[in-house]
Formats: sequence, C-alpha cells, structure tokens
Amino acid sequence: MEKRLISSYDEKNDTFVGKLDGEHGYCADYGISEGIYLGINNTRFPTSIFVPNASEVFNTSKETLESADVKININCNGGCICFDMCIENSKICSIRCKNDFGIPKMECLMNSNI
Repeated sequence: MEKRLISSYDEKNDTFVGKLDGEHGYCADYGISEGIYLGINNTRFPTSIFVPNASEVFNTSKETLESADVKININCNGGCICFDMCIENSKICSIRCKNDFGIPKMECLMNSNI
C-alpha cells in the first residue's frame, strides 16, 4: 500500500520527523536502529519516524535532509523489519532489524509526492 508522508527537517536541532497524513497520536515508539525511532498506532501499524541528530545518523548533509522529496519503504514479514529511506531518489538509509515490536506482516511505501 502507498500512503502520503508528511516530512519535516529542523536544521537548527538536526531533527527529521515524518508521519503518515491523517494519522493522529501513537501507541508506542521503538528504536529500530541507533537513532531511528518508529512510531506505531494502536493496531501496531507504523505511522511515524523520528530521528534526532539526523545528519549524523543518516551520514548526509543537512541540505539533503531539507528536501521535500522523501520516500520511506517499510516491509515486515513478521520476523524482520526492513526500512529503506530515499531522498530525491537516492537511498540514504537501509536497515534490517528483528521484529520484537509485534508489527504485523505488511508492506507500506510512505511517499511525500502523492
């Protein structure tokens, strides 16, 4: 499924935030990698991402993070979560982690350009 992503980057605080359009609140935040936090709703579906020290975590420039062209792909096969993030069609992050968070099998493309 494809959902609209609303993303913002605060250069002063070096913080990246993205959330699905129309989603309100969250049930829990989980650290899926060093410095990357995934927010889930009460049905355990990922609805937001929070990254403090984003330029350091993503190893990219602050100018790149200011782009409005962001895509985040999250896949979960039940046992493993795959998280990929692209800015302006360049992959800046790819993570695989164990699903210790109860996220169900799912595939979601969060796209700022729909």
